[in-house]
Amino acid sequence: MPLAIRSAALNDVPPILAIEQQAPSAAHWTREQYNQLVSSGVVLVAEEAGRLCGFVCAQAVAGEWEIENVVVAAGLLRRGIANELIRALIRRAKDEAASALLLEVRESNLAARGLYEKHGFREVGRRPTYYENPAEDAILYTLRLEP
Repeated sequence: MPLAIRSAALNDVPPILAIEQQAPSAAHWTREQYNQLVSSGVVLVAEEAGRLCGFVCAQAVAGEWEIENVVVAAGLLRRGIANELIRALIRRAKDEAASALLLEVRESNLAARGLYEKHGFREVGRRPTYYENPAEDAILYTLRLEP
């Protein structure tokens, strides 16, 4: 069954929460925070056979988009779902004339770092001991988008 990427709707928030709660390294937010992001930010979901299998969230501020969360359902990792979500987010950011995509990621999250680098993101800095449990640096990435 092909993977479909689409904008999230408010009725996607419960399955988004379920997927996020399975991922210990994801940012964990409340239902209200996801409702707000779906209403005012950018949330794309990946769907296969009518089942939500991943999502990406971003906030747009002054022409730059910050990726807040990229999560794939626990049993569906390593199938290219995050790759397709990032590809769709980049396309959407370009369509909406964003100047850049920004994010931070745990230094030890080599899979995510590789994914971002594959899409052209470049390491631009670090935030020492940004993460807790365990304490770890955040690596900052930027992807500049051509107008």
